[in-house]
Amino acid sequence: MENLSLGLMLMAVGMITVFSILLIVIYLSKLLIAIVNKVAPEEVAVKKATATASAPTVIDPNTMAAITGAVNIVTGGKGKVMKVEKI
Repeated sequence: MENLSLGLMLMAVGMITVFSILLIVIYLSKLLIAIVNKVAPEEVAVKKATATASAPTVIDPNTMAAITGAVNIVTGGKGKVMKVEKI
């Protein structure tokens, strides 16, 4: 009976220790994220307005057929190509 109580005590101490260390890691991570966001904020991407972006581009029929065929194969005929844009 003594071994059982010792085992349960060791298990409880181990679980509390692991839980405490995980809490420390979580809160230190949140602190690090807050510090990094304050010191080096995320850069805002600037969108370029070009003449080619406003003009619609014509897609080669062979390319469109290849894209449509690939979508049909991947989705098993359930997918549909609605719009193709160059990024």
